Formats: sequence, structure tokens, C-alpha cells
Amino acid sequence: MPSTGIVKYHVKLKFEVDGLVEKADIIGAIFGQTEGLLGPEMNLNELQKVSKVGRIEVNVDTKGNMAKGDALIPMSTDISTAALIAAAIESIDKVGPFQAKFNLVGIDDIRAIKKKVIVDRAKKIVQDWATRTISEGEEMLKDVYDASKPGKLTSFGKAQLACGTGVFDSDWIILVEGRADVINLLRAGFDNAIAIEGARIDETVTKLTEGKRVVAFLDGDRAGDLILKELHGLVKIDKVLRAPPGREVEECTPIEIAEILKDALVPEAPQQQQPQPAHAHHDRDRDRRHSRRDREREPRDEYRAPPPSQQHEPVAVPAQPSKEVIAEDSPEILTAIRDVYPQINETLEAVVLDGSMNKLLKVPVSEVIKRLDSAEGGKLLVIDGIVTQRLVDAADKAGIEYVVGHRTTDLKKPGDIRIRTFGDIGISN
Repeated sequence: MPSTGIVKYHVKLKFEVDGLVEKADIIGAIFGQTEGLLGPEMNLNELQKVSKVGRIEVNVDTKGNMAKGDALIPMSTDISTAALIAAAIESIDKVGPFQAKFNLVGIDDIRAIKKKVIVDRAKKIVQDWATRTISEGEEMLKDVYDASKPGKLTSFGKAQLACGTGVFDSDWIILVEGRADVINLLRAGFDNAIAIEGARIDETVTKLTEGKRVVAFLDGDRAGDLILKELHGLVKIDKVLRAPPGREVEECTPIEIAEILKDALVPEAPQQQQPQPAHAHHDRDRDRRHSRRDREREPRDEYRAPPPSQQHEPVAVPAQPSKEVIAEDSPEILTAIRDVYPQINETLEAVVLDGSMNKLLKVPVSEVIKRLDSAEGGKLLVIDGIVTQRLVDAADKAGIEYVVGHRTTDLKKPGDIRIRTFGDIGISN
């Protein structure tokens, strides 16, 4: 069809001719024998000129002295016109000198087919998005679960010595006597233990402990003394710890194990790292994520690490409005800030209000500096983040009179702009 036409329907027909004919004969019969049948405005030639009918596709298969095939007519008319054209073509009884018969197979609604394709594709897009997306809440639950579950039991070396999965990447190793001891340490949260399995020390244990801090945690009996002598001859022991006299490591409770191993958590040399239970690295990961999330509260265009003296967060306590704020700020301003705070807290978003305390703009913290110019008439900026000098400068340029956030950096505020924290106005954060 010409580029201006939009196909709505496909009229499908099949035909039989008692003679040998070609495609051109079929098309000629379709145009010739329907011409004038339904009036000049319904002629196929005229409909093609106004992009109502597209290029007719014909397939012909000849067998013996007969020709069979099918025809497809794309149309952008209404369904009534398409049906009239189909009925007119069905009335064709000759192609050239030969008897012929045309039958309608069906009229396909192309738009309905396209809608189905669009819906199916949309479902696939949503499915792909859902499988790739994990909510922040699910990540937090996974972190808590990973931190609380015990490590896994595995084996090491040709002798298949029982050990925790932490022995492969930990910077310190706990040597115990048997498999049951390793399992008991896993319950107590230590996944960096390996069983030496008897008085004869496997050479793979020596290789595993090279370059690492080694703690021997042995039973409080005569056998433990013998194993310790053997260990001193093969492995450099940094710390020797024993179960209570007459008891074995596998008999100790998790609390007793943690109490005994607390001496091993303090490195003997300054250059050695402080060893921690197997779950400790999960805590460090969470601390790094919280620190990163706190940095995201600050507009990205103006992030600077605070001086060391400012890096320790104060403990949140119920805040009281300062006398200065009560004196300088109107009750309308303070009420508006208290109303907006629950809407943006922990969302990393910023809100701009006008003089009547109506919301003009709500954007992510990372975009607030470049979007302030669009908040014409803004008076109050409330941000779930840190108030920086660049933010204050941009706010002053945009005509903002008040800026409120969780805390501020070192500021040299311009003009008469007022800077507040949520704590200043009695909101504990």
C-alpha cells in the first residue's frame, strides 16, 4: 500500500479455475469484473488511488488443466466496505474464457492482531523487569538472614579434612581436633575452623596456614597435649586455647566458645588484622551500605567527605525547638515543615513549597540543584539529605528563603536565606 495507508483488514479468498491461468489473469478478473458493480466510488482502482486498498497478493498452483490458489487484499476501509468488496469478488464466475469460483476464507482484523502482539510484548517486558528487580526490603531481609545463619561445613585437601567455608578467605585459621569440633564452632558463628583429624598432621594443613594467623583450639585433656606438641613441630602457632579441663571442644556451648575465643580476637602484633566471627563480614557490608546511603542524601553535585571530627553521627534523641527558631520562624513555616517531613524522610527526595505552603516541586535529592530554577515562586525547600554550600547558593539564586535538611556542612550562607535542620524545629531524626 502507499505509505499514507494504514491496513485495518486482510480479505482472504481462495479460487478454482477450469483452465491454465496466471497471476495477471486472476488480478485482471478481480479488477475487471467488480468494476462498476458497486458504483464508481467502490471501484478497486479508485480505492487504491486513495490508499483504501493495497497491493493484491495472488498465489496460483496449476495441476493438469486446472488452476487453484489464494488471494489476499489489504484494506483500510471500514468493515462494511471490506465485506462488500469480498462479496463482489465472490460473484466472479469467469477468468478469461474459463469457468471460475471464488470463496471468502475470512477477514482478519489486523489491529486486533497487533494489539495481541503489543500485549504479549508488554507482558514479557514486565516479566523481565520483575525478575531483575529486587526491592530494598527484600535485600534487607536477605542481609539479616545471611548474618544470622551459620556457615556451611565443607572439606579441604586430599585427606578431605572437615572445615568451615571461611578457611579459604579468612586471614586467620582455627585448628581443632575433629569434625564435631568444626560443627560446634559453626554453631557459635566461627566458620574458619579446620579439623586436623588426629595426632598426625596432614601436610595440606601446613600449606593452608601459610601467611595466616593460626589459633590452636584443643580439648582440655591428655590427647590435646599430645596434639599440641605435634602441631608445634609443623605449624607456627600464634595462639593456643584449650577447652575447660577434662572437657572437649565439641561439648562446649556457643557462649563458652565465644568466651574462650575472645582472646584470639585481639591480634598480638599491630600489623595483624583483628579476626572476627564468621558473620562479622556481613555487619561490615551493612555498615558500608548504610554509609553509602547516607552519602546519597547529599546532592551529588556537591558531595565532600566531612572532616574526621564530623564523621561520628550523634545518637538520635528527642529534639526540642530552639528558642532562636521559635522567635524567627512563623508557626506557618514550622507547621509546613512538620507536615512535609514524614512524606520525604528516608525517600532521598526534596520538596519545594510556595509562600502559601503549597507544593511546587518534588524531585530526587540528586536532581534538586538543577531543578530549582523551575520552581518559580518557591519559598521553602525541605530536603531528605545534607544542606551543602552549593545547594544553599542554588536555593538563594532561585529565590528560596528557607532551606531545611537533616544536617549541614560548613556554610557561608548568602543574603537573608535561613538554614535549619529538623532537630532545630523539634523533629528527631
